[in-house]
Amino acid sequence: MNATELISKLIGTLAVILVISAFIGGSDLVSKVFKTEKKWIYSLIMGFLGGIFGIYGNISGFELNGAVISVRDIGPMLAGFTGGPLGGLLAGLIAGIHRLTMGGLTAQACVVATCLIGLICGLLSIRWYKQIAKPYFALLLSAAMEAFHLCIVLLMVKPFETALDIVKQIALPFIVINALGFMMMIAIMTYTEKQRTLALEKSRLQSELEVANVIQHSLLPTVNEDYPGCRELDVSASMEAAKEVGGDFYDLFFVDSTHIAFVIGDVSGKGVPAALFMATSKITLQNCIRDIPNLSEAIETANNSLCARNDAEMFVTLWVGVLDLTSGLMTFVSAGHNPPVLLHNGKADFMRIKNGFVLAGMEGMKYKQNSVQLEEGDTVYLYTDGITEAEDAKHNLFGEERLINCFENKSESSSAQILEDVKNSIDGFINGNSQFDDMTMLCFRFKEKRKD
Repeated sequence: MNATELISKLIGTLAVILVISAFIGGSDLVSKVFKTEKKWIYSLIMGFLGGIFGIYGNISGFELNGAVISVRDIGPMLAGFTGGPLGGLLAGLIAGIHRLTMGGLTAQACVVATCLIGLICGLLSIRWYKQIAKPYFALLLSAAMEAFHLCIVLLMVKPFETALDIVKQIALPFIVINALGFMMMIAIMTYTEKQRTLALEKSRLQSELEVANVIQHSLLPTVNEDYPGCRELDVSASMEAAKEVGGDFYDLFFVDSTHIAFVIGDVSGKGVPAALFMATSKITLQNCIRDIPNLSEAIETANNSLCARNDAEMFVTLWVGVLDLTSGLMTFVSAGHNPPVLLHNGKADFMRIKNGFVLAGMEGMKYKQNSVQLEEGDTVYLYTDGITEAEDAKHNLFGEERLINCFENKSESSSAQILEDVKNSIDGFINGNSQFDDMTMLCFRFKEKRKD
């Protein structure tokens, strides 16, 4: 038999073993069926599997001058790598004993070599597991083990001339195929292990993001009939994050018994960092607005506070208004945010003013306080840029004009109905296109002034 035929037969056997090992590694079969925390039991399991691979190598091998040439040693080597000395020795014994039953000139030498190879690989894995897991190291180790196997044959098989003749014929293809096979099995195993670890990590992160989503929404006030709980207002709000968590937020709270604050903001960035900064911004703003009577000074104080704790260099656009329920006068400050929509006497228009600088962008910034007189029946709609910048499949923006059109004939509509109509209009416009930005809305209708 020439070298080409020898290599061809060995590769065929090796291919089957690699397919089986890839299936086992990819399906996580071992850990599911034999799940245990006891290392010695795991070693026995891997030793048994390695022995099965070795037996298949024996059966699929071929005879040459009384010797059985096969890829048997890959099973014990792999069992030693994964199951330690116990696993490697067990796999060697199983494969070796089976080889002994086949008889032949090299039977006893193969038993000794296979057992020793499994044991040696197991001992080496105790200290150098990470090194063996590297393909090039696995290649060198397995080549050395197969050379060791041939040395055992030379030492034990008699007459020596016959052993030498066998070794000369098979040495190069025998070492190369077994070494490459072990290297590929190690590569398959480490790859599947890495993919499994990544999948577990992804699952863990997904679970944490879901918890973060719940926590983030719990930070926002639940707007319903019981809150804000005053007959003068009809309020609704919604927030849809582009990811599990986002940087948009809204807030409404009583500054005192006759003044209520409406806040909407948009933190730069997405994901967890934006959500954390959102929580900090929301709490800081609420404290400053409640503690400082002048709204512009409250925003300036909040800005300085956020700048002092802004190692991540994030910023937030903001619109905040404080409504006097007894008079309908609303004072407001805008820090780089989109202009709200005011629906008055059946006509909707943007409340455009000269914007102040974003919060957390620079210390010492001044913010101008503006005011608007709301009449009974007026509606104010606040939103983030995810509304006007929603895109269709052709990257056309929803825009301000379409937003204003949503308020046509809405003078008598409730705040909840307005939010639903805007959302439906956006959904119809984007027509199933992915949402790339958070979309947050806060709408309130000033129904009547508070009576003394």
